[in-house]
Amino acid sequence: MFGESLPRTLIRVGTDGAGYEMGRERLAAFSDGVIAIIITIMVLELKIPDGADWSALTSVAPNFVAYVLSFVYLAIYWNNHHHLLHTVTRVDGAILWANSNLLFWLSLVPAATGWLGHNFPAPIPTAVYGLILLMPAIAYFLLQAAILHRHGGGSVLAHALGRDVKGKVSPFLYLVGSAAALFVPWVAIGMYALVAVIWLVPDSRIERAVRETQAGK
Repeated sequence: MFGESLPRTLIRVGTDGAGYEMGRERLAAFSDGVIAIIITIMVLELKIPDGADWSALTSVAPNFVAYVLSFVYLAIYWNNHHHLLHTVTRVDGAILWANSNLLFWLSLVPAATGWLGHNFPAPIPTAVYGLILLMPAIAYFLLQAAILHRHGGGSVLAHALGRDVKGKVSPFLYLVGSAAALFVPWVAIGMYALVAVIWLVPDSRIERAVRETQAGK
């Protein structure tokens, strides 16, 4: 009787069909909430100019540049995470933990952003900022792997990813940028911005794969 009133968006949690039911939207809503809080923390850490002239505004420019770069990164992760969850039909413990791992590393972005903004562009804060960007990239890859493991090589996600060139190149650029930061910080900042620009280009792979799958049913 109760099962008839459950929405069709419910997906099964478990590996043997004997798990409990959980909405995919619940997983997405929790992740959205965490990312929203992370962005809010960064906004609250923005420094107010001490004065009312252009020099006062210039003094807080480094904090603002670091904030904008981090905001763009978080927006990119939110967009891609939103599309990624559209490929999920079954959730297990590995997916839940992989998703939590991603959120953990994203939660460190405000601290790295604040340190970089207050010491822009000092070598060590710039290098650490790159490493903090690297870890969510790795965590996102692990989340994809957990979803692929649960749904198989013939899944929508497997079809959508293909060679996943951008996903493989980005961690390499983060590593090179972190190393370059110790010698030429501005080069590292440029590489971090380059990765953001690469991912700003709309990636319709998952949307296209989902549409093709639905059209084939």
